[in-house]
Formats: sequence, C-alpha cells, structure tokens
Amino acid sequence: MTPRITFIAAACLLAGSAAFAQMPPPPPGGPLPPQRPGATAPLPHAVPTAGTVASGRVQQWLLNPNGEADGLLLADGTQVAFPPHLSAAVMQVLRPGDTVQVSGWRAPGVPVVRMQSLAANGRSVTDEPPVPGMAPPPREPGALVALSAGGRIDRLLYTDRGDVHGVLLADKTTVRFPPHIGAMYGAQLQPGAQFHARGWGTRGAQGTALEATSMGPTADTAREVFGGPGLVPAHRGPGGPRGPRGAGPAPYAPLMAPPAPMPAS
Repeated sequence: MTPRITFIAAACLLAGSAAFAQMPPPPPGGPLPPQRPGATAPLPHAVPTAGTVASGRVQQWLLNPNGEADGLLLADGTQVAFPPHLSAAVMQVLRPGDTVQVSGWRAPGVPVVRMQSLAANGRSVTDEPPVPGMAPPPREPGALVALSAGGRIDRLLYTDRGDVHGVLLADKTTVRFPPHIGAMYGAQLQPGAQFHARGWGTRGAQGTALEATSMGPTADTAREVFGGPGLVPAHRGPGGPRGPRGAGPAPYAPLMAPPAPMPAS
C-alpha cells in the first residue's frame, strides 16, 4: 500500500471514529413501541424516562406459568415488570396491599414500568447485572400441570414495549401467550369479553397462571394456538400442526375467526 493510500485510509478511519463518538446512545429498551389504538399520543421526541416512575398500593402479583412473580399490578392499573429471578427477593420485601415506590424505565403510552429498583416497608430490591463468572441465583419453578381457565377478561397484560402478551381474568388468573398472538387477535381480546384458555402452568398460594395452548371465547370454541409439553410444536407447513406425539396431523383451526377481508373495490 502506497504512503498516500495509507494516509487516506487512516484519515477516513479517524473521521468515522469521531462521528461515531458523537452519536447519542439509543434509549434503553430499544425502539419505542408502536402507538396502541386509543392510547394518548406521546410527546414529540419522547424517550423512556428513568427515575421514580410509579408508586402506589400493590393490588396483586403478576405470575408467569412457572409460578414465579415477574411483575406487580398496582391499584391505579400500572403494571411493574421485573425478571423472574427476582421473584423471591421481591416477595420478601412486600405483599399485596403494601405501598411501593418503583424506579426504572417507562415508555410513553405504555402502562408498564420496567423496574430498576423498588422500595417498600423500609427495604429495597435492585435489578443488578450478575458479577462476571457468578452463576445466577437458583430458581425453583413449580411443576407444570395441565390447566384451564375461563371467565371475563379484567385487563390486558403488556410487555414493556406495549405488546399484549396476556390477560388477567376476573378471578385473578393470569393467562400468557406470545405477543404475536396478542397482535393477531387484539381486536377480540378486550376487557369485559368472555375468554377461555387451556394450557400448562401452576396453581399455588400466590395464584394461578398458565401459558395458553388453546384459546377462544368459550370452552367449545377454543382452538389450538401452539403445542404444549408432550406436543410437537405447531407449524403451518404442509399437513398443519400435530397433536400428541404419534397421533398424526391434527386439523388446524385459528384461535378465533379473523375479520373478513374487505371486498375489492
């Protein structure tokens, strides 16, 4: 490589490095979620906010299908999300009915706070990254069993990006499903609507939670959305999804009938 070419390459590298150094870091949590129908429009150039972003009385635990708490529901409807490995620590600090202060991140128009720390009853829990080389604390999830749940939808459950990934029923049962299912059938997953789900989860002193493998307005109309333990994962290739191992293909049916397409003009 000639001295002139070397000089030009070095100059380009230095200029690129300087430009990169001047670029602002992305907001925590990645891109903001798309605006949900009916939500208040966020302020221009709004970014997730750090600091004490929520406080109030704890209404109930939000449980995952393993029986671990990975969130709180506050009396004002705010959902507080934290990693499930903090379940035991948070449960030692507070219980439903206590008042909590939460610091963390909250994206505009999303009713979910991603917890960085919380304080209650003179104690606190902080979500800190693990020390390099140290294994995460052991978790003892409950044994999954086949469960079903039905009733009126009390409220929708959201990810911290604003995607619907579950429902809370009037009897306090938590039903989870993948965000793409929530997006596909969001118009039919509304508070007050009747809902039935079958799946796998846990039932204990803190409540009942399951991951839905079939869903619908009623038990008779519930349709499979994906396979559970002992099932071959559902797929949309030739032959459709399969039932229990060895049972052969099962006819595919959607969760609920999607809206009819608009007629061509």
